[in-house]
Amino acid sequence: MENKSNKDGEDKPKNFHPKVLLIWLAILAAVIGLAMAQSPGVTPSHSNITSINDLMLEARDGNIDKAVIESDPKGGEEWYAIQGNFKNPAYLATSNEDEYQLLPFYVKGRVTESEYKELRNLLGGKLRENPSTTIWTDLLFSLLPFLLIIGLLYFLFVRQLRMAGKGALNFGKSKAKLLTKENEKIVFDNVAGCDEAKEEVSEIVDFLKDPKRFRKIGGKIPKGVLMVGPPGTGKTLLAKAVAGEADVPFFSISGSDFVEMFVGVGAARVRDMFEQGRKSAPCLIFIDEIDAVGRQRGAGLGGGNDEREQTLNSLLVEMDGFDGHEGVIIIAATNRPDVLDNALLRPGRFDRQVVIDLPDLEGREAILKVHAKKIKLSDDVDLNSLARATASFSGADLANLLNEGALIAARRRKKMVERIDLDDAREKISFGTERRRAMDDEDRKIIAYHEAGHAIIQAVVDDGLLPIHKVTIIPRGQSLGSTMFTPKKDILNHSKRRVLNQVCCAMGGRAAEEIEIGDVTSGAAGDIRMATNIARSMVCDWGMSELGMISYGDKQDQVFLGKELSRAQNYSEETAQKIDYAIKEIIDIQYTRAMKILNENLDALHKSAAALLEHETIEGKHIHEILDKGEIISPIIKSAPLSQQGKDAENKNKEDEKSDAKSKDDELGHGPEPVGIPA
Repeated sequence: MENKSNKDGEDKPKNFHPKVLLIWLAILAAVIGLAMAQSPGVTPSHSNITSINDLMLEARDGNIDKAVIESDPKGGEEWYAIQGNFKNPAYLATSNEDEYQLLPFYVKGRVTESEYKELRNLLGGKLRENPSTTIWTDLLFSLLPFLLIIGLLYFLFVRQLRMAGKGALNFGKSKAKLLTKENEKIVFDNVAGCDEAKEEVSEIVDFLKDPKRFRKIGGKIPKGVLMVGPPGTGKTLLAKAVAGEADVPFFSISGSDFVEMFVGVGAARVRDMFEQGRKSAPCLIFIDEIDAVGRQRGAGLGGGNDEREQTLNSLLVEMDGFDGHEGVIIIAATNRPDVLDNALLRPGRFDRQVVIDLPDLEGREAILKVHAKKIKLSDDVDLNSLARATASFSGADLANLLNEGALIAARRRKKMVERIDLDDAREKISFGTERRRAMDDEDRKIIAYHEAGHAIIQAVVDDGLLPIHKVTIIPRGQSLGSTMFTPKKDILNHSKRRVLNQVCCAMGGRAAEEIEIGDVTSGAAGDIRMATNIARSMVCDWGMSELGMISYGDKQDQVFLGKELSRAQNYSEETAQKIDYAIKEIIDIQYTRAMKILNENLDALHKSAAALLEHETIEGKHIHEILDKGEIISPIIKSAPLSQQGKDAENKNKEDEKSDAKSKDDELGHGPEPVGIPA
């Protein structure tokens, strides 16, 4: 008989299905109903018939309609129970003199043989005899419902308790899943944008395939590889590619799978996971989000030895303890390497840290090529220019970009994805979806001047690295308007001149509001927050202030660490006041600079705001045309909402189909007959 088991090779008890409960309840109801039907029912006796003698008298008078007689073995062989219907002579129906009121009766007593024969003669076919019941049948019918209920309770509860007991024994079993060959196979060709990381992990694959080549010269393969990088850069995907390339068992588990409500379960699962690995050595074990169990020890506010620390201690011992784990290679991934315990990062445990950063220009183009294989792209789509316009996008963002472009093209009833669809998808991902909401003229004017202020200042101070892409007063995401920029390259360093320009541009919206309406609004809250963060980084982290090249930016936001709560501030109160003053001075100077730039280009500010009020969205080149030539020269393309674009495209396709059908009919001679001289 075949033994069915799960992928990990462990037998799992079958879960109790609700249908089984319904079936058992139906069987119980049927048996109880049958028992009630078979057991003799006691009917109330009429007052005229209280004994066997009364019954004989009424039978002789012809007042018995029918009767059922059965012997009662409890009272002896001549003891009988008789029940039936009695015709009440005191009641005469008005419709028929022969119709009597029938009343039930039930009596028990001794019936002699002569009385029994007389009853048979008097009633004839109205007398029916039931076979006598025994004590065993009565006992069976009385106890059967209780037996069924007890059996059902046993089946429901005792069986489940036994399964729970088995489950308790399996708490310490590892939840690591063995990746089988039936799963979708991912290889290194499916991973793009991280060539250096692929090269490092490919050494592990080479060692697993040919370990002798490394051992001949005395080399040892790293016992653990920690992949570090921002979310969406492809850490888990690279681990899957390692599993696809290496022809060895590959176990995958998440860091959260070790943590349970019972103390000691996580440590037991770590030991069981490595035990499975030793049985399948050489093998790979991938732990995703290892920071769930690898956080620094001693971080609890109350101290003590909690469950997470026990799990981490077990992991440390298994990775490089007294016994070791020859042939078991650990690959872990995290985007929080700063919170990991130092003992976990030392050589011998995680010997190598593979940094998977955001892809560069070539990496983004390679990622786009990988994901574009499944999407129908138009000829006007240039993946290189799209990669240039998606600086700071991760691999997951780029995959989402192509998918959103395909969805937008489908909504517009297109057969292929065009460049404009991908541009709209990029704006949707970066700035949010358009929200066309009703606004009065005053709000539209404030938003128009606010965004025009950003655009004018950015166009004046920009050195070509961060040109304006679009300016719109259509709400996107949580903002009421947006000034969009498109970086020309990946920004790796921040110069003082450029970050000051960013602060000045952020102040442009508030300055434009003050110039035009003579008041300020809350619309600049996000700009003020961004400018404050930039100025604080300049003073505390980058040394770009009069306070000098001193770092005041020790992180104080890791409140889960107990030591962070007890550590004193590493600078004096006087220095803190100087930091606040330096931050305020940077913002005040750039706000004054923004006011000066807008006053010098006041006419351009008014024209840009008027163009936004009229067209709602203008491009960056239109801002430069207003600054250089005093007016907009290039045509402004107004875009309708996606839903309206889809309807327009559908109507256009229907008209094109009608025109194509008409031209085809004309070619085949099915059109209107020509007017001319008849033959």
